[in-house]
Amino acid sequence: MPQNRVQEKSNRVGQPIRISVSHSLSLYDKLLLPLHLWFESDSHCQVIMAEDNDGIESSKKNVKPSGYEEALDALSSLITKRSRADKSNKGDRFDLLFDYVKILDLDDSISQMKVIHVAGTKGKGSTCTFTESILRNCGFHTGLFTSPHLIDIRERFRLDGVEISEDKFLGYFWWCFDRLKEKSSEDVPMPTYFRFLALLAFKIFAAEQVDVAILEVGLGGKFDATNLVQAPIACGISSLGYDHMEILGYTLGAIAGEKAGIFKHRVPAFTVPQPEEAMGVLEKRASELDVPLQVVHPLDSSLLNDLQLGLHGEHQFLNAGLAVALCRTWLQKTGHLETYLDQSTSLPEQFVKGLATASLQGRAQIVADPFVNVEGPGDLVFYLDGAHSPESMEICGKWFSLAIEENIQQCDSLKKQPCESSNIALKGPNEFPRIDSTQILLFNCMSVRDPQLLLPRLIRACANHGVYFKKALFVPNQSVYNKVGSHALPSSDQQIDLSWQLALQRVWENLLRGEKDSALEESKEDSEHKYRNSETSSVFPSLPLAIKWLRDSVQQNRSVRFQVLVTGSLHLVGDVLRIVKRGRLWVRNVIESRSLNGSPVWFRLFVFGGC
Repeated sequence: MPQNRVQEKSNRVGQPIRISVSHSLSLYDKLLLPLHLWFESDSHCQVIMAEDNDGIESSKKNVKPSGYEEALDALSSLITKRSRADKSNKGDRFDLLFDYVKILDLDDSISQMKVIHVAGTKGKGSTCTFTESILRNCGFHTGLFTSPHLIDIRERFRLDGVEISEDKFLGYFWWCFDRLKEKSSEDVPMPTYFRFLALLAFKIFAAEQVDVAILEVGLGGKFDATNLVQAPIACGISSLGYDHMEILGYTLGAIAGEKAGIFKHRVPAFTVPQPEEAMGVLEKRASELDVPLQVVHPLDSSLLNDLQLGLHGEHQFLNAGLAVALCRTWLQKTGHLETYLDQSTSLPEQFVKGLATASLQGRAQIVADPFVNVEGPGDLVFYLDGAHSPESMEICGKWFSLAIEENIQQCDSLKKQPCESSNIALKGPNEFPRIDSTQILLFNCMSVRDPQLLLPRLIRACANHGVYFKKALFVPNQSVYNKVGSHALPSSDQQIDLSWQLALQRVWENLLRGEKDSALEESKEDSEHKYRNSETSSVFPSLPLAIKWLRDSVQQNRSVRFQVLVTGSLHLVGDVLRIVKRGRLWVRNVIESRSLNGSPVWFRLFVFGGC
């Protein structure tokens, strides 16, 4: 068959689909489009096996084998069905954590671990990521525990900046799970989901003998599972705001009190500028524990030697400043300060490299959709940020606005240059890159959050920079909360309740009309009739259908770049990343796994169910 040509042959459900592609790796993008259209045509289709023209089964590296799913099923059994604010379960007793530590024989390991502990409402994950990257570039063996994960549970456990391997994860997982299961009783039940993950992190970091363990608090601080650590090297509190109020309290003072629960006697602590009410509580708690508390300010960009922070957005300079202070203190307390730092105002090379190369999925992340870029780059671009508090929504809106403004300026600059001098390969009939763009919002948030606090902050922040959304799309999350794993999707026969998404849409429409009152109280029937698919907003029963609508819109408007802000929920961000990446990863893994010697390769995809 001619090079650069893709053939596709399909049969009925249960029969193979055969796809042939020549040996060139550059062809894999051309293979993706027919594969993607088929993958996404029905979310219930499942590819269970692929074989090449030699009849040898090719494993899909992004779909874990049954042993991995078995572990994730066991982990899912620890997820409780009740509200996070419900204190009725004995597993919520903080003192049980010390029983679990004894069962796992981790007492000495945790006490000897050189920990950096970080809490906060927003920015704590970014601060931890910067901190880990700096110390790794200083030559230390690092362990990083963060939450939540976006695609794979192993993202929460990083060794030297890389998520833990599947083999190691399984070994440590069953070591902990089996021992806890064997010793569990009515008085000491199995730990709940997050507590088990924190215990697993301690086991992994102890067994891997990391030099430094960087721990991101999951929720609050005082009663968080990571607060098992009694003598960290340093503690950090990132920006505080209103979130998880049903658990932490409804004032900034109450929230700050929970976060300050990670302070330990005489252990150095750092924070960023906080609202007066929150700062007063932090200072009071620090005084009670004789904690030297310092307020750090945003990192001076001139210290980066003309490089950019690895995590984007102006707010990241605040998180970077906090990370630098934590790393300086850790180096000093562990006897390494003289090796890496002097008393000058400049940052050492290792710090700069760590800040510039840090990466974190789902926070101010820009991803071009690979399945519609047939004639040119950037037809559909996702701007992903897991903001879910009023303050972070405002920051997100500002970042999105500045990001698309920068993109427009780049396109304008290219338009003024001769086509042949551009580094961008221009395809299709147009002489210059397309610069017309439209902004779309893809949104969902948890029902415990108030969209009347979130959405106005986002709209105002964007409007202040001249950015207005042409349409807002509201979808339920694709993943489910009581299941972990690549198969953790809603059941195909599940009746989808869209009442919350319809309520979000009502808030949006009322905001556009300048109305504020009773936005969540309109009847479901009225809402479906009036709004479900309006000119300015739509509710989709699933995320794949919303993305299909976006891709169809791109195909129908080839001269327009669609810039889609995905926000409101880290779970939603993870779901979008999973859909965007899974086809690309599968094809790349299969093609790169074979030595092709110039001959065509046939892939047989066996499909079951609902296509």
